Amino acid sequence: MTTVDLPLLPLGRGVDLGSERGVECPGDLPSPSDPDLVARAVAAKEALGSRVFVLGHHYQRDEVIQFADVTGDSFKLAREAAARPEAEFIVFCGVHFMAESADILTSPDQKVILPDLAAGCSMADMARLTQVEDAWAALVEAGIADEVVPVTYMNSSADIKAFCGRNGGAVCTSSNAETALEWAFEQGSKVLFFPDQHLGRNTAVLKMGMSLDDCVVWDPHRPHGGLTVEQLRDARMILWKGHCSVHGRFSPDTVDDLRATIPGIQILVHPECTHEVVLKADLVGSTEFIINTIEAAAPGTAWAVGTELNLVKRLAAAHPDKRIVFLDKTVCYCSTMNRIDLPHLVWALESLANDTVVNQIEVDPETERWAKVALDRMLALPGKTHKD
Repeated sequence: MTTVDLPLLPLGRGVDLGSERGVECPGDLPSPSDPDLVARAVAAKEALGSRVFVLGHHYQRDEVIQFADVTGDSFKLAREAAARPEAEFIVFCGVHFMAESADILTSPDQKVILPDLAAGCSMADMARLTQVEDAWAALVEAGIADEVVPVTYMNSSADIKAFCGRNGGAVCTSSNAETALEWAFEQGSKVLFFPDQHLGRNTAVLKMGMSLDDCVVWDPHRPHGGLTVEQLRDARMILWKGHCSVHGRFSPDTVDDLRATIPGIQILVHPECTHEVVLKADLVGSTEFIINTIEAAAPGTAWAVGTELNLVKRLAAAHPDKRIVFLDKTVCYCSTMNRIDLPHLVWALESLANDTVVNQIEVDPETERWAKVALDRMLALPGKTHKD
């Protein structure tokens, strides 16, 4: 086997354009040390006026969030964009799949901009279309595909959403996963859930009364997903082997340590956390649920929050009357979400102000059509809000 030596780049210096996307911008990217960055962002945004609408995901840096017209979770932001038809440009300070969702839901004459194309999502990347198609072919071969309904988490690429649309499935968020699964089990006897195994498992077992034995994990990197035909036929939930690199870090041991050192502390986590962590938590819910819970909490209460660190720090700063700590012993930002920084935002806004469209995210019409089918099925679900 031939081996290829890969360049070792000192941290923070140099790029490998052959293996990285979004690391080079046409024109000059402002220096992070430029003292005029904030003023430049303000000037560019004012010059664009109502032509631009800036969206900021909860996990973004403070330096970026300050310029957001609306903050929220990914689906809320995409719907906010769709509700602003007068905005020619939608600058999405988030990650790639979120910008795709905004492009799907906005009108054809609106342009969705992602300030850094390298702002992806490791979870979304764990389920590629070719891998999902291979898994579906295995279900067909096992004779059970007609019983299986595919459900994808919002944190997935547009072509995965389109796959669900074409195959009778739907999209879900962390808020309505239970409702989406209830709907799916009315359509068939099994669910193929991707890309986050933890959200699927936690919802099935803790919300719907299934057992862990009802769940199997499909590993796209193993032949036949690492499962036998019998395991597939016996399973109710076929979980994709994917996870969030941030939420997967939280551990049950840290929960125990915090309870031992901070009397009365309450553990508040996102359902993307592992099953073991969720079992030890006091409250589990979406990003919006976490924010609302902290805002409504009584002064003097103590909370350990298991979600992305930018948001936890922002909550702690906004609520000094409560003790809010991060549910991890080490710093853990979402590395790809943090690709969107002030220099990239300034570059994008100034480019648009100069009538140069950069980093436009466009979903092809066929993918958009079927992804919209899956999203519309979710929107038709009864009774639950649609939040991440």
